[in-house]
Amino acid sequence: MSVQERAADLRARLEEANVRYYVLDAPTIADAEYDAMLRELAELEAAHPELRTADSPTQRVGAAASAHFAPYEHRAPMLSLANAFDESEMRAFDERVRKLAEAAVAYVCELKIDGLAVSLSYRTGAFERGGTRGDGRVGEDVTPNLRTIKTIPLRLKGGAAPQLEVRGEAYLRKSDFARLNEEREGAGLPAFANPRNAASGGLRQLDPNMTAQRRLSFFAYSAIPSPATQWQALKDLGAMGFHVNPNVARRETIDEVVAYCREWEERRDELDYEIDGVVVKVDDLALQERLGTVARDPRWAIAFKFKPREARTKLKEIAINVGRTGTLNPYAILEPVRVGGVTIQNATLHNEDYIAHNDIRVGDTVLVTRAGDVIPRVVRPIVEERTGKERAFHMPTRCPVCGADAFRPEGEAMWRCTNAACPAQVYERVRHFATRGAMDVEGLGDVMAGELTALGVVKEISDVYALDRTALARVPRTGEKSIAKLLDAIERSKSRGLARLLVGLGIRFVGEQTAQILADDFGSIDALENASEEELQRSTGIGPELAKSVALFFKQKANRAMIERLRKAGVVMTAPKRVRALEGALTGKTFVLTGALPNLTREAATTMIEAAGGRVTASVSKKTDYVVAGDEPGSKLAKAERLGVAVIDEDGLRNLVG
Repeated sequence: MSVQERAADLRARLEEANVRYYVLDAPTIADAEYDAMLRELAELEAAHPELRTADSPTQRVGAAASAHFAPYEHRAPMLSLANAFDESEMRAFDERVRKLAEAAVAYVCELKIDGLAVSLSYRTGAFERGGTRGDGRVGEDVTPNLRTIKTIPLRLKGGAAPQLEVRGEAYLRKSDFARLNEEREGAGLPAFANPRNAASGGLRQLDPNMTAQRRLSFFAYSAIPSPATQWQALKDLGAMGFHVNPNVARRETIDEVVAYCREWEERRDELDYEIDGVVVKVDDLALQERLGTVARDPRWAIAFKFKPREARTKLKEIAINVGRTGTLNPYAILEPVRVGGVTIQNATLHNEDYIAHNDIRVGDTVLVTRAGDVIPRVVRPIVEERTGKERAFHMPTRCPVCGADAFRPEGEAMWRCTNAACPAQVYERVRHFATRGAMDVEGLGDVMAGELTALGVVKEISDVYALDRTALARVPRTGEKSIAKLLDAIERSKSRGLARLLVGLGIRFVGEQTAQILADDFGSIDALENASEEELQRSTGIGPELAKSVALFFKQKANRAMIERLRKAGVVMTAPKRVRALEGALTGKTFVLTGALPNLTREAATTMIEAAGGRVTASVSKKTDYVVAGDEPGSKLAKAERLGVAVIDEDGLRNLVG
């Protein structure tokens, strides 16, 4: 691999990791692995400046804010930090600082909390709004959710600046994390992987009541404007009513700083929150200003990262766990080993590509770490200790739980079970089936779906229509009135029609627009069940992967049997007749809608296009004639511009329709 190819590969992998960590709250690599890749990329760009790009992960912080929230612009950029991984790098940092300062330098040491960085705005002492870090300049406005965190004061004590911006870390205590997972498991819901993910996901809930249930906490660590020193800033924040970490310390020499870092690397398990290092800052804020920043990092601060907790052991076997959405997740069965004070017997292997890329084999001696100090993960094999008896691993082509076909969609990392009645998927399938975009069964939400599946009352989707008062009475805290409402909602859902049913079945790649296209073109579930991949692809917007997914779904005997049970329960499996213009101003034209239009709902725009003879599809391709873009258009607009597809706004659409 050339230097250019390696740099491009690192940029792509780091950007994907940024999105998963900062936006999706679903990281797939450990912090140490991310740090190693980022460091390698920075070194490549330093040696070959022509490789450095404006959008390189070395030049930015985190990832773009989610479109689900209003933007929150920071008063000053929320910078990331350079990392030091050993004592020599800490001393090199100190040497650079003292050389630029030309004087002795004092430092403030703060524990690096493993949570989510947020910024809070106060006006005349009252909390006004707050947001996440996002890309460092613009984050997500999550003000209602931040108001639920009890350690964030809504009104400040004493005198405060007329306008004040406070930065800090939202986090979840270990004790609250354990309680939260215990409650979720009791309700039949999946446990969270670690406190950081639970905190980040909690802060991004669309319903503040859901955030409140997480019981998040907050430590403040800086303010704008600020006094002359970081140490005084922390004292002032405490006096205003903020929760400031009690373990901060001011140190006069780098020897004292290193000793502090060593101490807390040993004592980290004493705390009721996760830390993964120590943040060391120049105390004098005027000196901070003089030192400035380079790329994404301030020259006046550094993060000393604790060593990942690792151990060596034997990989006895690779097994498969089937996730709630049908993913086949490989994991390692290990000879028991102690890592970070915990005995580990199983560890994640992520996916087929991870195993192949790292050449992990059954029988290997492997290096194991606890990613985020919580999730055990196989890092790599110790190739030097191979005996020749190790076995390569191959993903199964059938689900190990139900025996149905498994397939891996092109461009995706995970294999998936195709059986909608697979016992491993029942909770997620039932929950999705009842959502508003599918069968819209009011009262059958996350909690009720969890209770029914945990009790074994509902074992697959069609069991929803066999529910009666006796079965529902088994669910704790369910009264006669709520039972009657739920049964009425179940009965009403039978008439939603073919398109909504197709969404509810959870067929891979079939969303609301695709389901409507299939329903319009085929008219009944029987016609879809008997359609070949070639016949499916004749529908506008249905490509090879989507056609393969639909055909494979209906090929499974278990799925066909479940559909037959739904039919016998009285579920409508045909599409209502839709009036289409045989000829019109848009006849033969294909449209994609993205973003919010000023005066038209998506449904109204679709009706307008179809009435004029046009067609609306879900995804942009070379066959798309027009993309109609409104506010916050998303990735479809970028793809249209890449492919040279015409982009119009609402007025442009009205002009075309005439």
